Amino acid sequence: MFAKFFKDESGATAIEYGILAALIAVAIITTVGFVGDELVLVFVEVQEALAGLTP
Repeated sequence: MFAKFFKDESGATAIEYGILAALIAVAIITTVGFVGDELVLVFVEVQEALAGLTP
């Protein structure tokens, strides 16, 4: 019973694609998090520069 279960490879490709999609999603989320933090700092710098120009 278990031997047949472990030899059955149907659905293996779908599982591999699912794992790959999950890894790509984690990479995208991590990258967006880092870029988002840097983007916030850029906007803060711009805001401070513009505040200094106000008469």
